[in-house]
Amino acid sequence: MLVENEFGVLARVAGMFAARGYNIDSLSVAPTEDPHISRMTILTTGSELIIEQILKQLHRLIDAVKVQDLTGENFINREILLVKIKTGSGKVEEVLTLAKRYEAKVVDQAPQCITLEYVGENEKVDALLVELKAFGILESVRTGTIAIQRGEAHIEG
Repeated sequence: MLVENEFGVLARVAGMFAARGYNIDSLSVAPTEDPHISRMTILTTGSELIIEQILKQLHRLIDAVKVQDLTGENFINREILLVKIKTGSGKVEEVLTLAKRYEAKVVDQAPQCITLEYVGENEKVDALLVELKAFGILESVRTGTIAIQRGEAHIEG
């Protein structure tokens, strides 16, 4: 969705979800090419009726410029993962092989751990994390999903 880039907008959107008992699985917010407008990408789940209700409520927010549901649309989505993995006991090469298979970058390496950066669809981020659990994940952080329509289609305010 596109929203006015003003103080309190994020709180109002999150408050709308919380007040109605809806969960936000992922949330990303940043200014657009217009400094007065921010793009908010919200990942949530629910039945068709629930999603319809969420969309209606988002449209009613005073700060909402444009709301669009990308479900079923042709779009690109990405998420960034930073993950710190234990590498003691000679597991460095195994971790590096796995990182190479996923095209993850090594962004820090210490004697007992490696930190990887991975950019991909959230399902692939989940899959990488499952494989890394065997080595021992010390810490991980994810940005949340961002999405944009493919081709010439775009959301306008």
